[in-house]
Amino acid sequence: METKIIDGKEAAAKLRDEIAVQVKTLPCAPGLAVILVGDDPASQVYVRNKIKACEKTGITSFEHRMSENATQQEIRHVIKNLNTNTDIHGILLQLPLPAHLNGDELIQEIDPAKDVDGLTIANIGKLVAGLPGMTPCTPQGSLLLIKSVQEDLTGLHAVIIGRSLLFGKPMAQLLLAENCTVTQCHSKTRDLPGICSQADILIAAVGRAQMVKGDWIKPGAIVIDVGINRVPPPSPPPSGGEHKGGLLGDVDFDSTQGIARAITPVPGGVGPMTIACLLKNTVKAAQSCWEEPER
Repeated sequence: METKIIDGKEAAAKLRDEIAVQVKTLPCAPGLAVILVGDDPASQVYVRNKIKACEKTGITSFEHRMSENATQQEIRHVIKNLNTNTDIHGILLQLPLPAHLNGDELIQEIDPAKDVDGLTIANIGKLVAGLPGMTPCTPQGSLLLIKSVQEDLTGLHAVIIGRSLLFGKPMAQLLLAENCTVTQCHSKTRDLPGICSQADILIAAVGRAQMVKGDWIKPGAIVIDVGINRVPPPSPPPSGGEHKGGLLGDVDFDSTQGIARAITPVPGGVGPMTIACLLKNTVKAAQSCWEEPER
């Protein structure tokens, strides 16, 4: 069996093209505000990529950079101002935040109608209830990649490794809505390899480089690797199939070849779709704003 490599860059480019067409039909450009606190290098790269993606689709980006020492109250004040700013349709608080800040509390300060990350309690509740709302970007992008391989997921067994509010839990809800049977695994799960080997769809989001091996995977399964792990090269240099360091996923990519039906690479898989879905949510928020001017 030849394993298909799911090209997230190509899928994201196609989605961005569709978004750009939508933006041209709107009364004015949607506005996305990004709040970046501190100097985390990875966060700076993510924000820079999001701003570039906005430019490609006609969305106006507003960047708010704040000091590493910014207080909870200072960030709350920025969020409240953005909530009432009619030029802003989406608000993104870039995570992770410095250790002295409570990110969970700050996210709940965002107006749910502008919560393009889909992380407020209001939007998570709507997702669980099957009501329209903002869907978290990475689960949304992952589902689109799965459906690029197989459109109808009815009856398939999906196994998710990870139960975070950011990804694992909303991913489970999206798959349930597609009529999958969902098993959610975590650090306390017994016989994880055995459970993974039963999955028609296997999604790894644990943050451990190359944890999932090829012999964990059911032949013909669709594998979505959400992990992004920066690993230094080993010393002495590796030989054979050992990793060489760099950016690695949660799945041992090489060992899945010839076993999985399809797999996302790292990088170039889920990451680009996360940003594309952020833009999609921003356009959705803008459309809702203009359709309901009384809000």
